[in-house]
Amino acid sequence: MVGNDIYRGRFAPSPTGRMHLGNVMAALMSWLSVKSKGGVWVLRHEDLDPERSRLTYAQQIEDDLLWLGLTWDEGGLDNRGDYGPYVQSERYEVFEEAFKRLADKALLYPCFCTRADRLAASAPHLTDPKPLPCHCFFLTEEERETMRKERTASWKCRLPETARNTFEDGHYGLFVGEEALRDPVVRRADGAWAYQLAVVADDAKMKITEVVRGCDLLSSTPLQLAMYDLLELPAPTFSHHPLLCAADGRRLCKRDVALHLDELKKQHTAKEVIGLVAHAIGLTPEPQPISPQELLPLFNWNKIPKNNIIL
Repeated sequence: MVGNDIYRGRFAPSPTGRMHLGNVMAALMSWLSVKSKGGVWVLRHEDLDPERSRLTYAQQIEDDLLWLGLTWDEGGLDNRGDYGPYVQSERYEVFEEAFKRLADKALLYPCFCTRADRLAASAPHLTDPKPLPCHCFFLTEEERETMRKERTASWKCRLPETARNTFEDGHYGLFVGEEALRDPVVRRADGAWAYQLAVVADDAKMKITEVVRGCDLLSSTPLQLAMYDLLELPAPTFSHHPLLCAADGRRLCKRDVALHLDELKKQHTAKEVIGLVAHAIGLTPEPQPISPQELLPLFNWNKIPKNNIIL
């Protein structure tokens, strides 16, 4: 094993398009955080969306990471390591095991709501601190049988009343959500595994000790922590970082083609790209060429801003 296996971080991209500068920042932050502790960096491809995920994108992500000097110790398409496979679409047995554990605790119930139904539901507020179940939770078995004739159910997990929409983030401190938690879908009506179950089951199986990711996922963390508790699994620490945004304040996305790595590679070296990101997140005074290894002595969470960064 390369590095100290006590500390384990991961980068878990979705192979649905080319990496852009925001993805580079997410990968670099994750790599620096665990490597500054001498830990192991794991690469996992989260390809649960069969309609958008492509093997070619996963290969491009790996090529881009290697070009940047962000080498993973474990994982990737070649499943190097003891906790593989490291491609989510090859890990359905892990999700089945977690699903069965919840079922054995009588925590699952069928939900017949469409996505439109869920979006139309009134928002739960923290004035009612208890997690709010879907109305499908209260259906009788006879009513459920009637509904099954009309549509296929998804499966939701009933959260305990003790679940709270709060947690302590490693960078932002105490997070308090604006709404009470809702019971999450753990398996979709089409049979696909839902992210909230898969990410918890995978991180636990891979013995991930820290999760570093963008602040757009802050609000989903309390729900994932509740899932760790229900599954009786050890939870990692969570530290979120600001996002890179366009001049109009919009977060970068795969549609920002000019900032895709295939375009950046035409004009910049890998060290120049890393240097640009390092300067943006406050690790260097100027956007000068630098490698990830050279950044390690400079890395400190106290230097990282909390507000999103406008390019």
